[in-house]
Amino acid sequence: MGNTPPAMDPFGLPSDTGGKDLGVFMPIANGGWILSKNAPRLDGSYDYNRKVAKLADEIGLDFIMSMAKYRGYGGETEHWRYTLDATACMSALAEATSRVKVWTTVHTILQNPAVTAKMIATLDQISHGRAGLNVVTGAYKGEFAQMGAWPEGVDHDARYDLATEWIQGIKALWTQDSVTMKGKYFTLDDCMSDPKPSTRPFLVCAGTSKRGMEFTSQEMDAIFLSGGDAKELYQASRDAKEVAARHGRGMRTYSMMTILFGETDEAAEREAAYYREGLDEGALRGMMKAYGFLDAEIGKENAFVQKSRSTFQTPHVLGTPKTVIERLSDLLEESQIDGLMLIFPDYIKSLPIFGAEVLPALRERFPSVVTEPAHA
Repeated sequence: MGNTPPAMDPFGLPSDTGGKDLGVFMPIANGGWILSKNAPRLDGSYDYNRKVAKLADEIGLDFIMSMAKYRGYGGETEHWRYTLDATACMSALAEATSRVKVWTTVHTILQNPAVTAKMIATLDQISHGRAGLNVVTGAYKGEFAQMGAWPEGVDHDARYDLATEWIQGIKALWTQDSVTMKGKYFTLDDCMSDPKPSTRPFLVCAGTSKRGMEFTSQEMDAIFLSGGDAKELYQASRDAKEVAARHGRGMRTYSMMTILFGETDEAAEREAAYYREGLDEGALRGMMKAYGFLDAEIGKENAFVQKSRSTFQTPHVLGTPKTVIERLSDLLEESQIDGLMLIFPDYIKSLPIFGAEVLPALRERFPSVVTEPAHA
């Protein structure tokens, strides 16, 4: 294998030729990614998301992605109680945009692979080849137990065994006239799915455990890594790429980042402090309960919970556009990840600023020769 890593499959993204993929995590749930009564009020509506998608398309971002959520965290803000269906929303947004990639999310334990194959092939046709799928193996028991969909006896590693059957069935349905597959979790019997996607949809997952990384490296095109520290991300990115290389595959590595702009760095810090003052304790506890990070028996919170008291659910960068450019550039340079999925407290206000003042600088700093999508 030498020192040259396996090439990544091309998808018409900057990362195909050394650039950085930059996209938006769509606010399809009320409250966005800030657990605060003082944050801008995001209603999670389709009208708001349509405006966000069109802005992302217009300023030249590479992708938009939605999560799939079925139960919120509660609290005074009723955080994430009101959510859109991911794939229905992204299908509509594909029609509302012309260039940006549109990636939806599906939980493997909720949708049959044949149904999902058809859904994503339809998204591919609507978007003219811009479709992508974020695969979630399911980890929030309460969210699925409420609808009788939690598979008892299927532990963490087994959920990845299930997901492997699931995605392999989907890939087969996208390429073969008929699929017969008898697995432990799914059975396809002379199963047909047409039309086929015009090009294989982009696949991404956030499986960062040992088993999750094995699954992602074998079946996906990219992985979402947690953490905002450059050194941690560098190590995680290197590990993911090494695992993928052992399977003869290239792997993109991404992380998430919330950006809060201010006219000065101090103004942005004051805004963040205002969010912290309005922390929705009830929503925080609901989130921690869903993640299994709250130790109710001893009444203590772990480091993740304590960090979440900033109200930001992801790593964040605060400051003027110039400061944001410097910090994102340093992070991308030092971590060597392939891209970022961005979050904003107020997308409509912030995306034009990002497009006019930050994005051009990042494109110049991390150039790519991609000019047309691979499928064109």
